[in-house]
Amino acid sequence: MKELWNKYKDTIPYLFFGVLTTLVNIGLFTLFAYPMNWNYQIANVVAYFLSVVFAYVTNKLWVFNSHTNTWKAFMLEMGSFFLFRAGSWVIDQGIMTIGVTLLGQSKFIVKLIANVVVVILNYIFSKFIIFRKREKFDQADKRASVEKEESIKAK
Repeated sequence: MKELWNKYKDTIPYLFFGVLTTLVNIGLFTLFAYPMNWNYQIANVVAYFLSVVFAYVTNKLWVFNSHTNTWKAFMLEMGSFFLFRAGSWVIDQGIMTIGVTLLGQSKFIVKLIANVVVVILNYIFSKFIIFRKREKFDQADKRASVEKEESIKAK
């Protein structure tokens, strides 16, 4: 069992929190689109944004166990997370527009399909780009800080 956990230690928590993020997204979308009767595109934007904030926190802390050592590394990580999620949102919104407006399908069913596509894309982005190990970047930032302090002390 431990061997399986070690082999899939990124995938299992990603799927768990991915399901939670998807539930947040679909739950909020459903709330906004049906009882609150918002336009489905506006409901999708707001639900997507709120679920991305939830996803960033869970991915950083519990999925990829990402610890940035500098402000610059944190901003790079967070910025890339939101940038790639914005790209995923374009795909999500595109699927919603094609499915609902052009094909006349159910908002809820199209939302489910869009979420499957987005979850797969977001895993690839997160694992291989956003939360990849950044030791080289962090070490370079630390070295630069140390060199700057030594330079100041030498003066």
